[in-house]
Amino acid sequence: MPGAVIVHHHTRYKTYPGEVTGFVFFCCLVASVGGCIFGYDIGLTAGLTSTDSFLAMFFPEIYRQQQERLITNQYCKFDSQVLTLFGSSLFLSAMVAAFFASPMARAFGRKWTLFVASVAYIVGAVLGGLAANFAMLITGRILLGVGVGLCIHASPLYISEMAPAQQRGMLNILFQLMITVGILSASLTNYWTSKITGGWGWRVGLAFGTVPAAVIALGSLAIPDTPMSLIQRGNTETARATLAKIRGVGDVRAEFEDLSAASEESKAVAHPWRELFFGGKYKPQLTFALLVPFFQQLTGINVIMFYAPVLFKTVGFRQDASLVSSVITGLVNVFSTFVAILTADKILVGTFIGLQFGLSGTGAMSEQYAMCIVLFVCVYVAGFAWSWGPMGWLIPSEVYPVAVRSPAQSVTVAVNMFFTAFISQIFLTLLCHLRFGLFYFFGGWVLLMTIFIATLLPETKCVPLEEVAHVWRKHWFWRKFVLDSSDARGAEMRKRIALEMS
Repeated sequence: MPGAVIVHHHTRYKTYPGEVTGFVFFCCLVASVGGCIFGYDIGLTAGLTSTDSFLAMFFPEIYRQQQERLITNQYCKFDSQVLTLFGSSLFLSAMVAAFFASPMARAFGRKWTLFVASVAYIVGAVLGGLAANFAMLITGRILLGVGVGLCIHASPLYISEMAPAQQRGMLNILFQLMITVGILSASLTNYWTSKITGGWGWRVGLAFGTVPAAVIALGSLAIPDTPMSLIQRGNTETARATLAKIRGVGDVRAEFEDLSAASEESKAVAHPWRELFFGGKYKPQLTFALLVPFFQQLTGINVIMFYAPVLFKTVGFRQDASLVSSVITGLVNVFSTFVAILTADKILVGTFIGLQFGLSGTGAMSEQYAMCIVLFVCVYVAGFAWSWGPMGWLIPSEVYPVAVRSPAQSVTVAVNMFFTAFISQIFLTLLCHLRFGLFYFFGGWVLLMTIFIATLLPETKCVPLEEVAHVWRKHWFWRKFVLDSSDARGAEMRKRIALEMS
């Protein structure tokens, strides 16, 4: 019933009527396909960088060294900054696009941002599939990055703002699920196109990216914008009708009034970027906008997904076998249902590789050892798919107040893309120099980030987005940053919270 309350960790928040209707599920599903194009690029690039015909055309020197077996150190077989630049260029492009996504989403709405993203991605995929030289290939890659950057900014925001508070987490996980579906689809595509005679199968893989992008383009034309976005742009009547439709109930006055109040409060912030970085009271949200995507990449997940075939070839698999192994890890990523301990299995992968290749990097790996590595990589991927995978996107999308939600999401996406690009650029060099110790390096970061989240992240489950600000004001650590204000409003807020907690 309207105005009902739930008790959550001794804190009372409003909840509104309405369940997950078929229409709202469809809307969130369309938006979540933005994760699919991101995952597809990660998985596709993994296969391209280990495909002989692709390397022979665009990276002939690397191909020559592999064919002539000039490099005997197993850790350094693929150490090429030019090759890694091909992979990281997309993420650098996505990082830049993320900063344009915020003003675009505020001015034109979430759905049209998704539409523009899908068009950019389609053009990039076509250019990549038709690439006749490296310049054409990189241009397509950059346009793919623009599409990815805009999509992963708008998709989580759209889902969070459309979903009922009680089911927001479930619906937002669709985004991460679509990332894993994209990775798996790319792995299967890599394996299938590797069988095409003539060495042009990689073109099919690149061009096939137009399929999920077309789904977003057509789907975005069929879905409404979010009620919050409509209210912020002055379309109040459309927002009220949309809210009633997605909640499936006639009376949405309570939620609509709260959304309108939150929108009015956000309009009081004339310069959200300045307020986010220099205003002071958003320090907790800014901390998580920076650290959650930073930590997500330092799990090392994109190293596994991005370079899976390369890594498996390094530990002794043939090309076909390495592609099959990446398909297996992709399947595990999609169907993971059990929590795995990330630190433990990361260390086990490093230990097995170290026992076989030692510090010198010479020698060969037995089939039994190679299969053990695949097994522990699968356990690691399962753990990520249950934890940092979905939570790395869900948490940032729901902890920001309306006033700074869009710019803060841009920061999250930009940091994620920067460190994705950074790690993908230096991974092969780090593998060459740190050897098996690289896996201990990532394992140490997983331990550190676990402690950080356990001690400093407040719970936002079942909390309406317009009420999330109260979570920070009541947190044992962050409330001193939010409430340390000498103005009358800050004093009134401290008084209100003291009464609620008494």
